[in-house]
This record gives sequence, C-alpha cells and structure tokens, in this order.
Amino acid sequence: MVLGRLVHYAADVVLVSAVLAGVKRSSGFQLSTEQLPEGAARTTADTILGFGERVFDYTAAVSYTSAYFERAPTAHKKY
Repeated sequence: MVLGRLVHYAADVVLVSAVLAGVKRSSGFQLSTEQLPEGAARTTADTILGFGERVFDYTAAVSYTSAYFERAPTAHKKY
C-alpha cells in the first residue's frame, strides 16, 4: 500500500517536471529556484527539474523517430 503510493507520487513529480520542461522550451519561462532556501530544498528542486528536462528530451526523441507521430504544419498567424 505504501509502496504504491510512493510510486504514484514519484510518477506525478516526473510528469509535472516534464510539463515544466515543455513550458521552458516553448515559452522560455522557467520555475525560479532562486527563491528557495539554499541547501537541500534548492538542490532537490534543481535535480527534479533537470530530470524533467531529460524526460522531455527522451520523449521528443522517441516521438521524432516513431511512425506514430508526424510534425504538424505550422500555422502562420497574421496580426
């Protein structure tokens, strides 16, 4: 019971960090860890965010080489 809950929380953390990595790549905005206290909290946050970027990179690489995905045509917006 406890192990299942830990796995669930770990998967949630990975998914949220991958979404934050996607936001960083697409918009340039990133979560600021400068406001966290020095030490374990900031180091853990940086580690989790870095892992999310690796997961995002892996997912992008797999989708690039997979036959199930194709690049959508870019829509040119007129302002």
